[in-house]
Amino acid sequence: MSEHLGNLNDVQRVAVLHTEGPLLILAGAGAGKTKVITHRILEIVRGGTAPEEVLAVTFTNKAAREMRERVMHLLQTQGDAGGKGSSGRRLNTPFVSTFHSLGLAIIKENAKALGFARAPAIYDRADSLRAMKAALKSVGVEDIDARAALSFMSRHKGDGVTADACAEDAPNGRDRAISLAWLTYEKSLRAEGALDFDDLLLRAMHFLRTDTAARERYLARWRYVHIDEYQDTNHVQAQLAGLLVGPQKNICAVGDIDQTIYSWRGAKIANMLEFEKTYPGARIVLLEENYRSTKNILAAANDVIAKNVFRQEKNLFTKNQDGKELSLYQAFDEVDEAAFVVRKVLEHVALGRQPRDCAILYRANFQSRALEEAFLAAEVPYQVVGTRFFERKEVKDVLALVRAALYDTRPDIARVANVPARGIGKVTLLKILTGREGELGGAMRDKVAAFRALLARIKDAAKKLPPSKLVQYVVVESGIECMLKDDKLEGVERLENVRELASLAARYDPSTGSGRVLTNLEGVESLLEYAALASDQDELKEEKNAVRLMTVHAAKGLEFPVVFITGLEEGLFPYAREADEGADKEEERRLMYVALTRAKLEVYLTYAAYRTIFGSKQATLPSQFLSDIPEHLLELEAPERLGKTIYLD
Repeated sequence: MSEHLGNLNDVQRVAVLHTEGPLLILAGAGAGKTKVITHRILEIVRGGTAPEEVLAVTFTNKAAREMRERVMHLLQTQGDAGGKGSSGRRLNTPFVSTFHSLGLAIIKENAKALGFARAPAIYDRADSLRAMKAALKSVGVEDIDARAALSFMSRHKGDGVTADACAEDAPNGRDRAISLAWLTYEKSLRAEGALDFDDLLLRAMHFLRTDTAARERYLARWRYVHIDEYQDTNHVQAQLAGLLVGPQKNICAVGDIDQTIYSWRGAKIANMLEFEKTYPGARIVLLEENYRSTKNILAAANDVIAKNVFRQEKNLFTKNQDGKELSLYQAFDEVDEAAFVVRKVLEHVALGRQPRDCAILYRANFQSRALEEAFLAAEVPYQVVGTRFFERKEVKDVLALVRAALYDTRPDIARVANVPARGIGKVTLLKILTGREGELGGAMRDKVAAFRALLARIKDAAKKLPPSKLVQYVVVESGIECMLKDDKLEGVERLENVRELASLAARYDPSTGSGRVLTNLEGVESLLEYAALASDQDELKEEKNAVRLMTVHAAKGLEFPVVFITGLEEGLFPYAREADEGADKEEERRLMYVALTRAKLEVYLTYAAYRTIFGSKQATLPSQFLSDIPEHLLELEAPERLGKTIYLD
């Protein structure tokens, strides 16, 4: 038996050795799914396939980076002697990426065929919101929120529906109005040579579906396809994956219906349930042994999820120790709840654990306020996951300057024309954006010319400097450094953020590019793409020793020794929706299952008798999920001050 196979359990080994034909791996939480994918890729390469003929797709840059590093380590240490494939060629890298990065790669390689003069710019959420607001105003719609319109558009794009089709089939006036705004929004993107997140998937899928020759090229390039987190795929993602599967049907999908928590993003649970119908003859492998959690934590998770109907039956088990019972604290209000959490974290730190070993999970973002105040008061370091680094103003300003210099994109020019202040007003900016700079008077013409000269210098520097040095150059040359140093309130912290951007950019310097060595300009483009495609989890700085505060959604795929699940009250977790449908209830239960299975050693469950919502203190009831957990698995935590806690039956 090969060395790498000896590191697998019997069921994992079955999945790794099944390299030909369709394979569905139902992998429970903590069952080693990444290990199986990476070892399966190693087995395929050891069988004579070139690494670059293997495709693996997951959902976050963080997960893709981890998978890529693990695959390359296996290939270098356990592949053929000398790090070469059977043909004697040096090993190249399997294509491991997120769905959005895959879509962007396909679009960039076929930019001209898709009507782009260059690689498209990528609109982030703020860009899309600004464009949608302008589109709604353009079509005379004032009573529809731009965020709601974007959500409507995103859901339809995820289902593979175009703006034209949506406009034709709109069932009511509101949908027709949004569809008209969507059409206007699309025109503005085309004028900028830009795409939004959903376009990266939709355009790539339509291109492969309509261009047979192009599809054949990709089928020849990637002979083996792996899709991680298959339960989270929407219609377009599943279609895109299917178009990359050749006649041999060499697709391996890995997922867990019990962890489907993104229906609001368009995730289709049917993609998992109908895999065997889509790929007849598929082998099904069930990974149920959990290597993460204690027996008591898994027992609680199994009891919670067992009530769901729309799932493929499985029951996680572990050879780990029984562990402690799950602690249950009944707080008076959110302040008491936060004080309890901080108190327990401090107890763990006193016993030798690090702050980063503890994660505080909640259902809704507003819950973080009381927790943050308590951690601040106790001087316990914490980090709120979900406040994206790349959405900080100063970071966006630096990146916008680079994009404006390289691509002359109007949204970026509008953002930074007066950052730092250059005396360029709204009227002048409008003339810049509409190509009427010739109408400007002498003094204003000089100011605009100085701004254009700055962009020209940055563009020239992008070719000569590695990305990390370019960021430093932009910060100084633009005047942003002086501006931040003059800011006596937040300037120091904001300056640290742009310095952190330079550190991150070093990943893309020529000497550190993965695979072939990147040129300076390619490195800059890679940095811009990473910034545009980064998710909340990609902002998680592992080196920061701090307690993590995050929503349960943001915790997906992570694990911690100690996990606090807060706000376990009816209407909050499970979250109350206007349409109290069965599917919504099941997704809330899956969220609870995900929350429980993030924990390795200890779980604390908390709820408050009263919680302040929308400025009003409201009485609450304990979450139904608490009654799903058998009493013998729970241990009640005593309050610090007995007089303040109300115990509810």
